[in-house]
Amino acid sequence: MLSIHNLAYTHANKELLFSGISLNINTRDKAALVGNNGSGKSSLLKLMAGLAEPSEGSIARSTSPYYIPQLFGQYNHLTVAQALGIDGPLKALSEILGGHASESNLTVLNNDWTLEERCREALIHWGLEDIDLQQPMNSLSGGQKTRVFLAGTDIHRPELILLDEPSNHLDAAGRAQLYAWIRHSKATLLVVSHDRELLNLVNTVYELSERGIRTYGGNYEFYAAQKQQENKARHEEIQDAEKALRKAREVQRDTAERRQRLDARGKQKQEKAGLPTISMNTLRNQAEKSTAKLKNVHSEKMNAMSQELRELRDKLPGMEQMHFGFDPSNLHKGKVLVSAHEINDSYGQKLLWPENQSFHILSGERIAVRGANGSGKSTLIKLILGEREPVTGALQRADCKAVYIDQDYSLLQPELAVYQQAQQFNHTGLQEHEIKLRLARFLFQPGDWDKACGVLSGGERMRLVLCCLTIGETAPDMIVLDEPTNNLDLQNLQILAAALNEYQGTLLVVSHDAYFLKEIGVEKEIVLRNEAE
Repeated sequence: MLSIHNLAYTHANKELLFSGISLNINTRDKAALVGNNGSGKSSLLKLMAGLAEPSEGSIARSTSPYYIPQLFGQYNHLTVAQALGIDGPLKALSEILGGHASESNLTVLNNDWTLEERCREALIHWGLEDIDLQQPMNSLSGGQKTRVFLAGTDIHRPELILLDEPSNHLDAAGRAQLYAWIRHSKATLLVVSHDRELLNLVNTVYELSERGIRTYGGNYEFYAAQKQQENKARHEEIQDAEKALRKAREVQRDTAERRQRLDARGKQKQEKAGLPTISMNTLRNQAEKSTAKLKNVHSEKMNAMSQELRELRDKLPGMEQMHFGFDPSNLHKGKVLVSAHEINDSYGQKLLWPENQSFHILSGERIAVRGANGSGKSTLIKLILGEREPVTGALQRADCKAVYIDQDYSLLQPELAVYQQAQQFNHTGLQEHEIKLRLARFLFQPGDWDKACGVLSGGERMRLVLCCLTIGETAPDMIVLDEPTNNLDLQNLQILAAALNEYQGTLLVVSHDAYFLKEIGVEKEIVLRNEAE
């Protein structure tokens, strides 16, 4: 179906992204491509789709792939039909049916007389019955744009489909439909995703890293178990290397002490023998050279062992190298932080929710805010944080420290350097070396300290926000996260989950990621419904 041999790709700035990539995707495979942000997953997918050219190597395809891109507004200037690549055939069909059956129109249509019917059925199937094919893409929400490209699979009926983060903009209902489609699809699928629920639907996982590509013959749970075994083996290697280094230091110390004793005895014998001064100096110089040579041998051996140990530690996953250190919240468990009774907000002249909302948020609780796209989740968060007041009902808020973290981590100031940003949260007078120690705990090395926050990846911004929260005088009483997993790779998802599980305060999370919500121990929900439901 698709075969890649010795593939390499270099950016326009001559920076090598990856090289030596080889893999085969067979008919009916359902596979996932995973890896850290920046490893080149999206670039590799574009190469497979024929949208970019490799620097080296070859790609063989037995069929033309259908590509569902990661969406960030790049199709906003097109109509739905243009984005789907069917604008020409639809126009030709319309002209033919209008009596202009020219040879050029017949060539463009290529006997696809059911195209219009398939388009209508596809849009209905993916919940886009109100969307017109000539509608501009920039009039659609992120979730609708994703559904447009998914509808394209029904229209084009491809044998090979490449998907780049298809669940990112979908709500819970959209994800459920995507998962069902993946389960029942007869096409060959390769998907780039960090959505663990989706990744459990595939039968092969390819991991792309700076060391190349590795194949794991199973779904995400199998892949995670294999990685855990690898990390366990690496820990054992580190323990063996640490033990060997300690032993080498003991041998060096014992050897140096023994040499000093032998030199001292030799000197005493020489003095008793009454050797001339020049002879004694010669013997002493020879002993010093021998001692220095032996010391150098030991030093070189230990330097090599120390370097090997550093390399082994560097191979540990980021989460295993991190230390969070959140301070406990000052609030006692069970204190009522927010009490809402029959509240509602308005959208224009219309109430936002068909039913008024009533709920309590207690200190220490972990709560998910759920609802379809457009159901008013962000508005509810603003009400809870006191940025808006409800138009009906009563909302009481206790005096507590709350921090809001959105999916872009806009708590950070793009123009500030990493170290400067950390200093903004330093309200207790920590010294410079203490701030830098905290940054190192969150995997920011000296070379990162002068980087502008605006150039950091999603995972780096997330780690910096967490670091800043540990620098503050006390941990916030409540952390509100709005779609926190959208821009994170698997490693940074694990880091975020581990940090939140260590945090003892109140969590309020807006997310469609059921796997993540379960991972951080969410047990309570505030469910919002709109009129369409």
